[in-house]
Amino acid sequence: QVQLVESGGGLVQPGGSLRLSCAASGITFGISNMYWYRQAPGKQRVLVALITATKSTDYADSVKGRFTISRDNAKATVYLQMNSLTPEDTAVYYCKTWTVGIEYWGQGTQVTVSS
Repeated sequence: QVQLVESGGGLVQPGGSLRLSCAASGITFGISNMYWYRQAPGKQRVLVALITATKSTDYADSVKGRFTISRDNAKATVYLQMNSLTPEDTAVYYCKTWTVGIEYWGQGTQVTVSS
């Protein structure tokens, strides 16, 4: 079955960095578009970044210039490098993909930015 497992979250001070990972299994990773979403307390889940199978990328305006999405097809893993973090980046971060018309989500990883 399809599994997406996120890791790399944690507590970081404002201005710090984190790198999230999402390891995928059960899909043909190399042809799959991959997405990072986040959900802050009391707010809707929103798209943060995406990377296509051809490695084109796009970002939410709020993270442009600070976050970088990348993928390693050999490891079936997508990454989210997050720099210059602010308290507004505090959220649960989720990895998502689609395959055969079905949407799959990971369990999420908590990112807390606080001094």
